Amino acid sequence: MNNRINKLFQEKKGQVLSVYFTAGYPNLEDTAPMIQELVKNGVDLIEIGMPFSDPVADGPVIQHSSLVALQNGMSIRKLFSQLENIRQSVDIPLILMGYINPVLQYGVEAFCQKCNEIGIDGLIIPDLPMNVYEEEFKSIFEANNLHNIFLITPQTSDERLRKIDDVSTGFIYMVSSNATTGAKTSVSEFQKQYFERVNSIELKNPRLIGFGISNAETFANACQYAHGAIIGSAFVKALEGPESLAQKVSGFINTIVTKS
Repeated sequence: MNNRINKLFQEKKGQVLSVYFTAGYPNLEDTAPMIQELVKNGVDLIEIGMPFSDPVADGPVIQHSSLVALQNGMSIRKLFSQLENIRQSVDIPLILMGYINPVLQYGVEAFCQKCNEIGIDGLIIPDLPMNVYEEEFKSIFEANNLHNIFLITPQTSDERLRKIDDVSTGFIYMVSSNATTGAKTSVSEFQKQYFERVNSIELKNPRLIGFGISNAETFANACQYAHGAIIGSAFVKALEGPESLAQKVSGFINTIVTKS
């Protein structure tokens, strides 16, 4: 069975726009409407954040959204119920992003089966070690048509890059810096060297650049070095304020991509 992530990268060779939001933020029942608004505004891929009480890889904006979502009553079970019928109206790839602890508590096999049932295409679990994934979970992911997306950073050695590429399906998430998530305004010389080094290795998987993409300029810069980019903190920040969800989503996406 073909996965929607593969289909996306087969059909679109560049300028892929992936957007992250935290499920249950700003309001508990915003999850499905958020996805629908993002699709309406031309986003190619959506990462749905699973709120967690100790999100160590995230900066203050996403940490705050996670805390608010949990206070709103968000949970994995609630998220699954919100997404129960999402495939009736949405056909782009959907990825769940979060930490391994809640997945283990839910039960890895039951979690992956539920993802498959509702039409989730992949998972990004930054604190899941590659060897644990390979030894314990890979067969479960594959049985449920789920891609596991690994992160790489400027510190990732060429040898490990090749290993990640070998184990990966879907795409590779290129973290643009060693910091926690957060919006930056431009691409540094150091980042360019890192992006060029990764490109020179000629990996088989497509790559998306994340962490620090916040506007049309940083999106365009990232797209010069990869198949597209992921926007998280800047979008979550844009969800603050009194406007309607539709206004906030379209207002933000219009600052990233120009509609043809």
